Amino acid sequence: MKCHYCERRCDLSDVRIGFCRMYYSSGGTIRERFPHRWSSYHVTQIESIPFFHVYPGTRTLQVGTAGCNLACTYCSNPHMARTDPARIELHHASPEHLVSLAEKEGCHTITFGINEPTVSLPSLLDLATTAQEHEIPVGCLTNGYMTEESARTLGEHLSFVNISLKSLTSTFYQKYAGVESVDPVLRTIEILAGHCHVEVTTPVIQGINEDEIAGIARFIAGIDPFIPWHFFPLLPEHHISGKEAPEIRHIDANIEPIREILPYVYFSNGIGPDQFNTICPGCGRTVVERINGGGRGRKIVRDLLEDGTCPYCGGEIPLHGRRVALDSIEVNDR
Repeated sequence: MKCHYCERRCDLSDVRIGFCRMYYSSGGTIRERFPHRWSSYHVTQIESIPFFHVYPGTRTLQVGTAGCNLACTYCSNPHMARTDPARIELHHASPEHLVSLAEKEGCHTITFGINEPTVSLPSLLDLATTAQEHEIPVGCLTNGYMTEESARTLGEHLSFVNISLKSLTSTFYQKYAGVESVDPVLRTIEILAGHCHVEVTTPVIQGINEDEIAGIARFIAGIDPFIPWHFFPLLPEHHISGKEAPEIRHIDANIEPIREILPYVYFSNGIGPDQFNTICPGCGRTVVERINGGGRGRKIVRDLLEDGTCPYCGGEIPLHGRRVALDSIEVNDR
């Protein structure tokens, strides 16, 4: 019996588990090995996930499990992604408990953001259903390598998704991600963009995929030019740890031409003052200012938007969910 959650479609039996090590079959049904068991759940700023156009300035309860359906040579979290989940300390928490915790901590949303959500899809859907009953939107980060059925299911249950698009070529995915084709990822972006709020993230590996920056931007713009795009130079880790560290200034030089294709581009680890900021495409003024506290500690320090519009020219800035006043942001950070 083949697993139907991702494009690997592992052939499972009662005595075998799939590539991600999170599913098995029993009685003709695909089942989770560790339902409702989580490697982590904690409160963080939504911008740190990163989502820059989702409930700006709010808290989210970030959750995750273990395992992944890719085998990236540059994985920044191989302990969680490629270690047998049976060897990782996982904590049981019911959907009701997580939703209650999110409400107690003043979170506007819940985000699956530690590992790949399709390896724990039934648990995520249970959580999303319970959260919806309490009017708490749920989102996730994903590598996008899933079946069409899984993509449509996510789109029906989730409010916002950040999809990792590592390259436009199947050659890259074969060599560096351990799967045959990029096509499922491209299809997932197109499907989810028609169902929910989408942001895209691209890890840039110097000397490997940096020449694809403009092409990826054009692909995203072909779906929706207002999709926020996060790209960041990846430090050489895991199996590519011997490569040189990225030259930030070299990659940074590519960002301004990209804004002509996609107006909402964010460069993590950038060196300029505007690389984390939202700039109005109509007048070129900064309307949301963010700082990077290191790692993934991004947060808003100044938000000038007035009901989602630029205070200078009146242009509309697409947002999913209302913004939060700056004084509320500061209270949440204490």
